[in-house]
Amino acid sequence: MTYTLGKNQLDSIENVLKKDLIDLGVQCVFLIDMAGNIIADLHQAEIIHDIYSLAALAAGNFGAVNAMAKIIGENEFSLLFHKGKNENIHFSKVSQDFLLITIFGNHISLGFLRLKVNEVIEKVKNTIEPS
Repeated sequence: MTYTLGKNQLDSIENVLKKDLIDLGVQCVFLIDMAGNIIADLHQAEIIHDIYSLAALAAGNFGAVNAMAKIIGENEFSLLFHKGKNENIHFSKVSQDFLLITIFGNHISLGFLRLKVNEVIEKVKNTIEPS
């Protein structure tokens, strides 16, 4: 299914991302389509990452990992997590068309982040999917 998002939907998505993730300490969060195009993005401060390249690579990474899932008999892996020394990246599938990517520091636990991301995904789905 292809989505066309209006201004009200985009504003609603950005409000959810800010309230439920940025305000809780996530450094950067963005919603992308499966081609790597940025739909919405928010940051704690000035952008320090090349999010356009990151979005394109994230979409490719997600596609590659899903190909690996099929090789082992899974339909897909719905989330990915990469841990770094100072920053971490969490990828979650929102729908067939969208991924949610969060960049966060070690001061946020992965379990707490996953809980909040799951809540955000449900709110975003309710915003983007027709009633």
